[in-house]
Amino acid sequence: QVQLIESGGGLVQAGGSLRLSCAASIRPFSSYSMGWFRQAPGKEREFVAAIWSDSTTAYADSVKGRFTISRDNTKKTVYLRTNSLKPEDTAVYYCAAAYRAPNYAYWGQGTQVTVSS
Repeated sequence: QVQLIESGGGLVQAGGSLRLSCAASIRPFSSYSMGWFRQAPGKEREFVAAIWSDSTTAYADSVKGRFTISRDNTKKTVYLRTNSLKPEDTAVYYCAAAYRAPNYAYWGQGTQVTVSS
């Protein structure tokens, strides 16, 4: 059974940082594209960042230069480093896995990020 488990969310002041982690029980992890998405209250889920199996990355314009996605294939974990957080970054952040991006077939349960002004 595939599981994606996010962690690292929390409450932080504007300008602060958090590192989100997503541990995946998929094989072979190194062959999967991994993505981070977020959903704020009353809004649709939106793309945040993605990293392909060859470590190519992509970011939403709203987070470019502030967030960094990375992966550790030996730990089957993908990370999202979030810097210079803004109140509008407040959302539930979800991790997702795709064998053929952008068809994300597997999703985690989400981790809450709240940024206070």
